[in-house]
Amino acid sequence: MEEMKMGVVGQVLAVCSDKSMGIGITVWDMETGDRVMHIPTCASPPHGLLCLNDRFLVASQVSRYRSVGGGSVFTWSLNKSQSPLRSYPIEAIGPLASTKDGVYLAGGSPSGNVYLWQVTRGTLLKTWFAHRKPLNCMTFSEDDALLISGSEDGMICVWCMISLLDVENFNNSPLLYCLVDHVSSITGLLTTTSMFISSSLDCTCKAWGLISGSPIQTQEYSIGITAIVLDPTEEHLFSGSIDGTIFINVLHIGLEEDPFIFAEDQPVELKGHNGSITAMTFSALGLLSASTDCTVCLWNVASGVIMRRFDHRKGKLNPTHHHLLMVLASISSLLPAPNHRRVFNQFRVSLLGKFPELDKLSRGMITTLHSCPSLEENHTLGDSGSTSSMNRQILEMQQGQSPGALEMKVDINIENRIWALSMAKHVIEMNKHLQSRLLDMMQMRLFWGAESNSTSAKKSKKLKVEKPPLETEKPSQLQG
Repeated sequence: MEEMKMGVVGQVLAVCSDKSMGIGITVWDMETGDRVMHIPTCASPPHGLLCLNDRFLVASQVSRYRSVGGGSVFTWSLNKSQSPLRSYPIEAIGPLASTKDGVYLAGGSPSGNVYLWQVTRGTLLKTWFAHRKPLNCMTFSEDDALLISGSEDGMICVWCMISLLDVENFNNSPLLYCLVDHVSSITGLLTTTSMFISSSLDCTCKAWGLISGSPIQTQEYSIGITAIVLDPTEEHLFSGSIDGTIFINVLHIGLEEDPFIFAEDQPVELKGHNGSITAMTFSALGLLSASTDCTVCLWNVASGVIMRRFDHRKGKLNPTHHHLLMVLASISSLLPAPNHRRVFNQFRVSLLGKFPELDKLSRGMITTLHSCPSLEENHTLGDSGSTSSMNRQILEMQQGQSPGALEMKVDINIENRIWALSMAKHVIEMNKHLQSRLLDMMQMRLFWGAESNSTSAKKSKKLKVEKPPLETEKPSQLQG
């Protein structure tokens, strides 16, 4: 990494492309526009770059993507000038997604498999066959209770994290539901507390109920949509297209518990890119959009004006059709952590596991959708009573591992158990909410059914009354 130059405290923008490893990742200060860091070797596939815990950059590498075997995921610490942590999964990894706290990392492969790791230890918790086509994008729900994945054939699947982390019921499928309404590749997924939105090359964006998966509304466009983002108030949907146009649609919150619906008005358009939009996000300064024209634009949305343009090119060359990826981080994450912070902030990353645990595999745990693979009991749900977990702990103590490290593992076990319990409570609440919504829907259908029958009866009665005069007039019309 190059020596860092600090600007005004705020946010930094990290950008990389999917073409040349030599271009690498460039990091800019959003406030000043100055380049503060450059990582020389990186090229990531679409949705393959993320900021983990606001301290690490994680990127799947495109060099082997869609190959038969072998992949790589690189991790850089933003506050340390050192070589990346290189992990080599069993196959190439495309899109990445992480929980808000950075504890869990999910990766999708071109074969349709999904991998789930525990980051601090690098343990491969589960891998399963999720899609028949390559994974395009993934995201977690706002409360991290659900994992949503979209594939090249337009299918969207929603997975329950509690089932994925369940150490006892391996045969229970974590799949909640699948959606097949899109007829082309999924290009974007985003979530709110009550719904999620998907975009596709089939020229549509669709809103879905998060719990039930029921369709809410479809917004149609004249061109394929390649990226989406909601503004911080969740009142506007920004949809980037193949030709570089960004459409802005107003979202309305309905009465009572009705979810968002799209406005019927014509969308506002932002034009400034010469290539397809590949990524969008909101910073503290405004909307950011990346494009295959190798630029990132910072927009003043109210005026439709580009305030700053970041050029991600190598030297004087002008490469085209580069799929740019971008993420935001706080600029303070680039500063070395003081000693007092190091004591309390123990979050760290490890090499990502290539295989599940051998002791589980020997007992016949198959890595499929309905029979998920191994799970390290002594850190996922605090199952310290298992024999294999105890044996590992004894072996680590015999090898002279420090008491501090063992104490940190115990803390991780407790945190994971608390997380799992909170997720269980959340699912119970979601079920109650879903039951209430279903009852409301049934009542509304009965009401509208009764109204419809009444209206039909009135129309039928009116037609019977009006029919004789028409027949009496028919002879006079013929005579005329």
